[in-house]
Amino acid sequence: MELLVFGAEQLCASCAHLPSARDTAEWLEAALHRKYGEAITVRYVDIYSELAGMEAEFAARIRAEELWYPLVVLNGMIVGEGSPKLKEIEHAIESMQIG
Repeated sequence: MELLVFGAEQLCASCAHLPSARDTAEWLEAALHRKYGEAITVRYVDIYSELAGMEAEFAARIRAEELWYPLVVLNGMIVGEGSPKLKEIEHAIESMQIG
């Protein structure tokens, strides 16, 4: 199962006191690997890089300020936005594993 963390190197204006999207991806990777091992991978996606498909669509929505980063997406479903919560992400992972 792959978790995508969308963001940019520059912090968003309302994110002044929050970790960067890349830091969030690293934190989530460490936390989720402790709990789920290699069953989950975490990948940082720069919204200003050349993207295609679903990744390009989410990046465009973030750049248009329809969504906030860091945006956390699991199997195409948004599971965290702005300041993602670990418990909510774990709940989404477990729901998908059961279902």
